Amino acid sequence: MYVVFESGGLQFNAEVGSVLKVPHLQAKPGDSISIDKVLLYKDGEDAQIGAPYLPAVKVEAEVLREGQADKVTIYKFKKRTKYRKHRGHRQLYSEIKINKIIPS
Repeated sequence: MYVVFESGGLQFNAEVGSVLKVPHLQAKPGDSISIDKVLLYKDGEDAQIGAPYLPAVKVEAEVLREGQADKVTIYKFKKRTKYRKHRGHRQLYSEIKINKIIPS
């Protein structure tokens, strides 16, 4: 079984047992979550495509941990004006493990 789901405005490919880093979720490590924004479900040769979501397919996952991604450096520069700006950003994420895919 294979699904494509949406979380935090991004799309993720997943199978049972996959470990993914998704944008930060409002769940603590150890919590079980259910994802219902499934865009595509494929089992063998049979595939279902949502418009935009499949209402009957759900993904159950467990939050393993929370963290911060690597630092992204933002540097702005304009020549001959002595303008330089240096910033950094670390995005929060939640690491989840796909436990079960519940088809229709």
